[in-house]
Amino acid sequence: MTKKGSAVWEGSFREGGGTISTESGALKKAPYGVSARFEEAPGSNPEELIAAAHAACFSMAFSLMLGEAGFEPASIETTAAVKLEKVGDGFAITSSHLSVHARISGISEDKFSEVAHLAKAGCPVSKVLNAEITMDATLLAD
Repeated sequence: MTKKGSAVWEGSFREGGGTISTESGALKKAPYGVSARFEEAPGSNPEELIAAAHAACFSMAFSLMLGEAGFEPASIETTAAVKLEKVGDGFAITSSHLSVHARISGISEDKFSEVAHLAKAGCPVSKVLNAEITMDATLLAD
């Protein structure tokens, strides 16, 4: 399986800007640029997209692994916080922190934590990131 995303950039690094699109059309010419990446301007940026991909991938992997363990989640809400830092002469994504809140009937805290950590390690996006990946996982009461 191959999925595609594309980007178009026009102009210089500081003054230029671009658009990001996905094959599915979920993103279609969404704006991105330096001000959206390093300041608080509107638009998207690569780190935000990686964070969304990591959160989505983890949630799906966690749901799969919970099912394999005999549990059906009512809900899994995941936020990924991807950190971009200056490293040497350039920048690098150095970490992704997953914050997970899930409603799952009949699961113990220990089993919940075990499966969450397996999903964190097994999610394909976790595997592709060459960064420290941490997590807080909270089992919510029914």
